[in-house]
Amino acid sequence: MAHIQLQDGLPGIVGPLAFSPETAQPLLQLAEVLLRGPNTLTSAEREMIAAHVSYRNECDFCQLSHSAAAAAHLGGSYDLIECIKIHPDAAEVSNKLKALLNIAGKVQKGGKYVTAQDVDRPRTNGATDKEIHDTVLIAAAFCMYNRYVDGLATPQPLEREAYREMG
Repeated sequence: MAHIQLQDGLPGIVGPLAFSPETAQPLLQLAEVLLRGPNTLTSAEREMIAAHVSYRNECDFCQLSHSAAAAAHLGGSYDLIECIKIHPDAAEVSNKLKALLNIAGKVQKGGKYVTAQDVDRPRTNGATDKEIHDTVLIAAAFCMYNRYVDGLATPQPLEREAYREMG
């Protein structure tokens, strides 16, 4: 049961967004820019970063919904997404994305965990400053979204199937 009175049938972040439309608009706009706006990182890669951070934060709704979105971008395959969430260095993705996921994981723990060495790794694998910037911002934003969802104890289905349509 949620900590505040939310509309029934609206899981995860959907309930709090409906509860507070004045804060919903900028939160949704930020997510839209970060995940689907013009970028040299694909929407799938950005969804993978969101899913990885949300998994590390143990936010079921966010990690499952963004896993579904990333899988949808990749033709429905969840195997790669599951690997990225749990063992990103073992995933069959570019070294650049592995290095960016490493940064995202450090941001999830706390921004000061990111070192110059962590930033050099994606650069040597072709990442731009904009891609590094956006990875840090996606990771930081998803820490906020995860805490918003979990801090209000919103209902969160645990079955992957509940998220396919969202993806």
